[in-house]
Amino acid sequence: MRRGTDRIRAGWSAGFTLLEVLVAFAILSVAVVVVIQGFAQGLRLLKLAGDHQRAALLADQKAREVLNPVEAHDTGQDGGFDWERSVTVIATPDLERTPAARKWHVYQIDVKVRWGDTRAVQVVTLRTLAEQPEGGLPRTRTTPGGLPPTRTTR
Repeated sequence: MRRGTDRIRAGWSAGFTLLEVLVAFAILSVAVVVVIQGFAQGLRLLKLAGDHQRAALLADQKAREVLNPVEAHDTGQDGGFDWERSVTVIATPDLERTPAARKWHVYQIDVKVRWGDTRAVQVVTLRTLAEQPEGGLPRTRTTPGGLPPTRTTR
């Protein structure tokens, strides 16, 4: 008879108790929640990086749009972004030393792009431009293809 009771005890000890199964499910559910939160955080960071990249490209575009800088202040909106551009003349005492250098002016172009409540990107660049004659930009001769003529020496 003893063999029968040993066999029953061996069968009970070979399986898991209800408490062990519940603890395993609790650990598994916590691990799944942590993994899902990690993926969600990654997606939020990916969207933020995309917004930051689009804002930096917009700021660069608005800085490059200034071909003939004059002191000015512009604002606008583009695709959910608010932008602000200011162009100012920078004092350059070193350019006052020679008459040839006096005609040059240095402009600072400052572009700020904002989105959301606290997000912003700023691009600042310098550009030099010579004083223009009264008629505007100096005219240059061009060939029929639109390219400036080449000089050849013989």
